[in-house]
Amino acid sequence: MERGFNLDAAVFTGLVDLAALGLGGKVLLASDDFFAEKENLIKPGRGVFIADKYTERGKWMDGWETRRKRGPGHDWCIVKLGAPGVIEGVDIDTNHFLGNHPPYASIDALCLESEVADRELEKERWVEILPKSALKQGSQNIFAVTDDRRWTHVRLNIYPDGGVARLRVYGRVRRDWSLCRPDELVDLAAASNGGLVTACNDMFFGNKNNMIMPGRAANMGEGWETRRRREPGHDWAVVKLAQPGRIRKIEVDTNHYKGNFPDSCWIDGSYAPGQEIDNLNAAGFDWREILPETKLQADHRHFFEKELRSEGPYTHIRLSISPDGGVSRFRVMGLIAQVPGVTASGEKADELKSYQRA
Repeated sequence: MERGFNLDAAVFTGLVDLAALGLGGKVLLASDDFFAEKENLIKPGRGVFIADKYTERGKWMDGWETRRKRGPGHDWCIVKLGAPGVIEGVDIDTNHFLGNHPPYASIDALCLESEVADRELEKERWVEILPKSALKQGSQNIFAVTDDRRWTHVRLNIYPDGGVARLRVYGRVRRDWSLCRPDELVDLAAASNGGLVTACNDMFFGNKNNMIMPGRAANMGEGWETRRRREPGHDWAVVKLAQPGRIRKIEVDTNHYKGNFPDSCWIDGSYAPGQEIDNLNAAGFDWREILPETKLQADHRHFFEKELRSEGPYTHIRLSISPDGGVSRFRVMGLIAQVPGVTASGEKADELKSYQRA
């Protein structure tokens, strides 16, 4: 994949915005944010424009905007990623910034294994992952990143000044699993651990990845919600676990879904290390029942433990809801599976190619 803003955002489908506010991303420092606060940079959406809205400092803008620079140098902003990971692409979105966008930008990255005071971050050894590149005004400027190292922070540099509506940092979470004890229960579905919803049949009202984000949803917009089903069948989503694991407890949270919660759900698992599942009928994927069809309640946290029929090991979990509706959070608590012949990344060794569950 070549660098360049002729790329389409769709090339990053299946990746996580590592800087997202919902994942725990945080804007730490900026050289200047005179006209518009640096914290706007990682908020949801592309930003809005209100023609007649002003502040005591000038025109209100939904983004990060610096004052006009009258001396040498350039402006910058440091973001702590919500989860450490490998960055595969970025979107420097100048939506609504017309005549006041930066003509160029670059991005540096940093990997810290321990906490450093914010004021000391500028002294760390930053690595350039996106060289100085031209930006278009009022546009998503999308670039591929080819460095496959693990990062915890990024620094957006703009030349010389101006406004950026949003910054998206697309990649894959890479947690240090060597720090996890063998007896430690982990949410294997959590986006912050590297879980990913690889497929679903519908997400008309709410994105599929919302249900594996940290914390409880603040409203219905922060969950996975399908449209009203008018034909036979049911809705479903497939979660690729952060690591192959043995399932101990599952949570299905219908928080905020009152007149639109699913009537019931059931859960299946599959063991397919090193592979993706993008539809229910993918050849070679064998699903095994974990939770039989079970009634759900409105606006309620459902915990299943004794009800679980099998523990795995599993690499993928399929949540089915009937007939439709919304799930705000989906948690899969388990132990990392100690399966001989499987690498830490979940790759299947030759001797396990014919692995069959008991």
